[in-house]
Amino acid sequence: MSGISWSNAWYQYSRGLKDIENEVIVVDNNSTDGSAAMINNKFPGVILIKNSSNAGFGAANNQALKIAGGENILFLNPDTVLQETTISGCLAFMDKHPEAGAAGVKMIDGKGRFLPESKRGLPTPKTAFYRISGLYKIFPRSEKFNSYYMGHLPEIDVQEIEVLTGAFFLTRREVLEETGHFDESFFMYGEDIDLSYRILNKGYKIYYLPEPSIIHYKGESTARGTLNYILHFYKAMIIFNRKHFAGNRIKLFSWMINMAIFSRGAISYLKSLARTLVLPAADFLVFYLSYIFVSGLWEKYYFNGEAQYPDILKKTILPLYVLVWVISIALFKGYKKPLQIPKGITGILAGTVFILVVYALLPLELRFSRALIILGLVMSLIDFFLIRLIAGFAGIIKVQGVSNRERKAVIVSNPGEYEKIRQIINTADIPYRLCGRVNLSGSESKHDSLGKLENIKEIIRVNNIDEVIFSSSDLSAGEIIELMKMLAGSSVSKKIARTDSDYVIGSKSKLLPGEINSLRMGKII
Repeated sequence: MSGISWSNAWYQYSRGLKDIENEVIVVDNNSTDGSAAMINNKFPGVILIKNSSNAGFGAANNQALKIAGGENILFLNPDTVLQETTISGCLAFMDKHPEAGAAGVKMIDGKGRFLPESKRGLPTPKTAFYRISGLYKIFPRSEKFNSYYMGHLPEIDVQEIEVLTGAFFLTRREVLEETGHFDESFFMYGEDIDLSYRILNKGYKIYYLPEPSIIHYKGESTARGTLNYILHFYKAMIIFNRKHFAGNRIKLFSWMINMAIFSRGAISYLKSLARTLVLPAADFLVFYLSYIFVSGLWEKYYFNGEAQYPDILKKTILPLYVLVWVISIALFKGYKKPLQIPKGITGILAGTVFILVVYALLPLELRFSRALIILGLVMSLIDFFLIRLIAGFAGIIKVQGVSNRERKAVIVSNPGEYEKIRQIINTADIPYRLCGRVNLSGSESKHDSLGKLENIKEIIRVNNIDEVIFSSSDLSAGEIIELMKMLAGSSVSKKIARTDSDYVIGSKSKLLPGEINSLRMGKII
């Protein structure tokens, strides 16, 4: 059977290569998480290239290619999980299709959802514009507006496509000898597009295979959708078009991309500004309404119900007091996440001192009542604490010292592995409560079992589960992927536990789409 060189990967070394002549080459781009040492200790058969700096995606893979000896070459990201049949299935397809210059597979993310970058088109000026501007999201099935992700092609069928992602890129050595290796002028993004284009130009076909699928956690250094990602993507598209096209097309492309980046940058800035101002605006509104209420009560009590305060107090002076408190909270980093209540309280107290000092310097006609300032201080402190207490417990914002809703987890495993995973979790600082186990055996087990695997959706619903942890010792990668697909419509997070290496792999949040959590020594790294 054809040999295979496997660059940039280590996780599936022990699976899927048993009956295939292979070599595994890992290029470490100056990582700081101890993964290089882990590879040396747990995978002594792996060829490790350790760089003293980040050489970039293309350059690192070219390093591996220089020493690779296989007839078939698979470029694979480290944040992927393969089925046991992934490599053998892809090699069989390549053997049956000599016209195939490269092949990729269907990828799902850490929640079981299809990743559109599994099949892509060439980034023409219009295609890149629709991609960067976000228009492709409005017309996801349009051949015109979503040609970048080939949204018109069904994801369940084998398809001829134009671009493979570098996360899983299978090609032949003879093809690379014709096309050349990765272009190292692309430091981040675009290398796979450039190589795909050169493969097509040599008359080969590129295929998307719906089965077997893999998990890609997308743990990238630049989060997709951010302005920083857009800028990197823009640079890669410019390099690609300057390299392969010329003349007026480049001018048109640059203009369209600049317009797309400007619009995305403006939207990104406005969203960021809105998120930043939500809590200060809420503080201002609640503080002011409370202040109006308490000033009315004070006026009624102290002056026996007679109106004594002019409109300028409620319309100008009180809003200025509240604004000083909000600004002071910000100056004392009371809005810095995670929110720290003591810093905010310090800000309110400092703001009160400032108000009292300024009050003493005002003309007599503007000095209405020191008592009102103190009453406003008391109400602001109460409101400040209540807003954060309620929002913290509701899980809307993270407040230090205020418990958010406890996340619940369930383990899908047999009793033996359940105990191992439970012990690891108990020694690690993981913010969720373990509710029990989904039983894998045919007969019902009472050992912390919440029910059978066939009823997993009902178990998640009834127990209000937030996180599902699959045991890789009891389930094959293929079985885990199918279960993740089945649960793709639910909001629960999915992770994979490996008790032999003390690792839990999974997606953490929207802001951090990929992670590898090391539970060794009871810590998450």
